[in-house]
Amino acid sequence: MPGFESIIDQQKPIGILRALLEQSAVAHALLFTGIDGVGKQTTARLFAMAVNCESYLEDTNSRVSADSAPCGQCVSCRKIISGNHPDVLHIQPQGNLIRIDQIRALGRTLAMKPYEARYRVAMISDAHRMNPESANALLKMLEEPPEQTLLVLTASETSDLLPTVVSRCQRVRFNPVSIPGICRELVSHCNLSPDVARVVAAMAGGSMGRAIAMSRSDWLERRNWLVRELAGLRQAPISVGLALAQRLAQDKDRLAESLEVMLSWFRDRLVRLYGSGKIINQDLIPLPDWGSQNENPEILLTKIRAVRAAEKAVAANANLRLTIEGLILRLSEN
Repeated sequence: MPGFESIIDQQKPIGILRALLEQSAVAHALLFTGIDGVGKQTTARLFAMAVNCESYLEDTNSRVSADSAPCGQCVSCRKIISGNHPDVLHIQPQGNLIRIDQIRALGRTLAMKPYEARYRVAMISDAHRMNPESANALLKMLEEPPEQTLLVLTASETSDLLPTVVSRCQRVRFNPVSIPGICRELVSHCNLSPDVARVVAAMAGGSMGRAIAMSRSDWLERRNWLVRELAGLRQAPISVGLALAQRLAQDKDRLAESLEVMLSWFRDRLVRLYGSGKIINQDLIPLPDWGSQNENPEILLTKIRAVRAAEKAVAANANLRLTIEGLILRLSEN
C-alpha cells in the first residue's frame, strides 16, 4: 500500500493532514466528508499509519518532512496494511446503522492504554449512519477524549451528523475526483481504452471507487444493450416496451444505474444538436442508433424530464413496475 501520493486529486485535504503531522498538532478527532469513493477510507488508514510510523517517529527530532510518512515498510505500517494492528480499530454499520452497543464497546477499548502504538486510532466509517443513541454515546467520548487516541469519522456531509459531534471534530473536506484523474487511473490500472475510460469517468460522478467498480463489471455491455433497446422503442410494438420495463423493474439493484444511462443518452443526443464537445458517451457517436441531427430538441427535453421524474418516483418508493412502465411508454412516443 503506497502513501498519501496514491490519493488522487485531493491535494488540499492531504496538505492539511501533512501539516498536522509536521506541526505535531494532531486533533483528537477528525471528520472526513465527501461523496463515496473519493479516498476518505484509504486516507484514514494512511493517517493511522503515519501517526504511528516507526521510521517517521524516529526522525521527528530532525524535523523530517511529513512527506516521508507513512513509510509502509516498518512493523507498525505493515500491521495496519494487513489489518492486524491491535491499536487500529474499524467501526462499520451493522446493516444500515451504527448501533449504540458498537460505540459503547469502542469506548471501553479506548479507555485502556494502547498496546503498542503511539496513538490508538478508531476509524468510524459512514458515521452518518449512527442513530441518535449511538451519536450521543460517541459525543461523550469526544467531550472527554481518551489520551493517546485518535478518532477518524467519515461521512457524506456534515449535515448528516449531530452538530455537537461535528463541532468537536476537525473537518477535512474531500472533493469529487476530476474526470481526467479518473481516466488516468482507469487507463493505467484497469486496462481500459482512453475512449471507454472517458465514458466511465463521466458517468462515475466524481467517485473513483464507483468508476473502478464499473470498469470491473458488465456496466459497458449493459449500457450498450440499454441504448439499443431505447433506440428501437419507437418502431417496436408496445409489448416489447412493456417487456423492457418489466426487466428493468425486476433488477432493482441496478435500476438507478439504468436510469442514469437513459438520462445520459438523451442528454447526449440533445447536446449533439449544438456540438459534440460535452457528450458523455463519445464512443457511441459512430453508431447508426445515435440519432439524427434533425431531432426535435423539445421532444428530447420531454424525455429527459420523464427520466428525471422516474428517478424521483423511485427515490420516493413508488411502485417500480408502474413507474418504469409509464416511463417506457413516454419514451416510446414521437
